[in-house]
Amino acid sequence: MNTAEPAAQRTALVAGGSGMVGGYLLEALLASPAYARVISLTRRPRPQPQTQPPGKLVEIAANLLDLAPLGERLAADDVFCCLGTTTAKAGREGLEQVDHDMVVEFARAGRAAGARQFVVVSAIGTSATAPSFYARVKARMEQDVAALGYPAVHILRPSLLMGPRGESRPAERFAQVVAPLLAPLMIGPLRPYRPVDAAQVAQAMLRLALAPAQGMHIHYFRE
Repeated sequence: MNTAEPAAQRTALVAGGSGMVGGYLLEALLASPAYARVISLTRRPRPQPQTQPPGKLVEIAANLLDLAPLGERLAADDVFCCLGTTTAKAGREGLEQVDHDMVVEFARAGRAAGARQFVVVSAIGTSATAPSFYARVKARMEQDVAALGYPAVHILRPSLLMGPRGESRPAERFAQVVAPLLAPLMIGPLRPYRPVDAAQVAQAMLRLALAPAQGMHIHYFRE
């Protein structure tokens, strides 16, 4: 993190802003006086809040598998990644492409453009030896991001995300109904497996980015 630069001059670079956590994160970044500019990589423009400072949000149409042509247009202090899909929606190949390839390419491009901090949403249960393909993909993503040379990396590992989605995920909707009923039983070492509100994850990403840090840090939610 570039702590020598005035806070109000900071620039954020975001991928995944159309998702549940990403939408809340964009709102938080646009409302934050710590950031003068927010660059969002997107496949489709989002409605721009009327209350935001003019010109604060910069949207760039991008191929997230090949960001090198954008070069210095991606220059930022802090890089935030909320990319993610599911095996049910995209299949194994699609999951690998989104949750690993796109995330690592995004992190690489941000670092090449001068960013010093990377903040990414991963998942609870991530492990290179996990029986779940999803968890193994997340583990490789974390490992490859950590190798890119960022002075600071924050990896957030939430459990089931609670909140509205713009896409249909019937199994997840069912889990969102059941999980809060089971949450009180998740105590002790099971606390990180409690469902977590997507807005809470977004606020944690912003808070972590603004707190000076060095090295790689993994964060769980135990509320």
